[in-house]
Amino acid sequence: MMETLANLESFVRSAESGSFSAAARRLSLTPGAISRNVAQLERNLGVRLFQRSTRGLSLTEEGERFLQSVQGGLDSIQGAIADVMVNAGQPAGVLKLAANLGFGMDYLLPLMPAFLERYPAVTTDWHFDNRPVDFIADGFDAAFGAGFEMLPGMVARELGRIHLIAVATPGFLQGKRLPQDPAGLAELPGVVMRSSDNNRVITWSMRNGAGAEMAAVQKPVIFANDPDAIFRATLLGLGVGLVAVPHAAPHLESGAFERLLPDWHSDVGAMSLYFTSQKLLPAKTRAFVNFVIEAFRTKKLTEVSSI
Repeated sequence: MMETLANLESFVRSAESGSFSAAARRLSLTPGAISRNVAQLERNLGVRLFQRSTRGLSLTEEGERFLQSVQGGLDSIQGAIADVMVNAGQPAGVLKLAANLGFGMDYLLPLMPAFLERYPAVTTDWHFDNRPVDFIADGFDAAFGAGFEMLPGMVARELGRIHLIAVATPGFLQGKRLPQDPAGLAELPGVVMRSSDNNRVITWSMRNGAGAEMAAVQKPVIFANDPDAIFRATLLGLGVGLVAVPHAAPHLESGAFERLLPDWHSDVGAMSLYFTSQKLLPAKTRAFVNFVIEAFRTKKLTEVSSI
């Protein structure tokens, strides 16, 4: 049995909106047509997909499973049809993108002139937020971050490791005794990270070139729950901060920062580009993913070796 696209689309959009009327408005059909399409689908499958009541629609257990199976495929097919019909498969349309504010401003926006020059029919819609996004529910085409929950149908492409290094301003360090290892950071005022999730102080573990590991226990002069704030406070000369390499690098080159413990760094995970896994990935998304991955590969923005 080959189910029609209309029946599948009526079911998926009704499930997403919770009513036949809302699905009808979205698909420019009548509620009666949506209801008939869903009923035909249920007859063909031999199962009830919705519980219907005066309060609206709710998915049955079988409906939940079926929605998970077909939702991504339907979006893929529709995206492919739109690309072929409107743009002959050329990258076009609006890309909804999410990224951390500081990382996005410093390292993603600068890539956009070259990307948009190459793909003038694409419009990028950026959402900068330091909180995790609901990738699927909010309809993002791609998102940048670390530690996203890997929902079914998502792919993560690692762009590089996030390395923290100990830095401070020359003015702050003037007249102070420099530490010989991470434990020595406890002797200097520090710009210290708190977790946004549980408000606990974060103690990073640092590693040197020989593979030795040691906790970097800091003496707090100021707390912040955001890496960009840690960077800004350190640049203001408030104390020693453990700052990500991409933020620190230009200021080390200019002399605004000095690096402490040059043989030590903390690896706090991967910075990744997340997108949905689709055989028929929209041309705009595929072009963006390939462009960003190539840019990070050639520039090595997040690696310790870049400084």
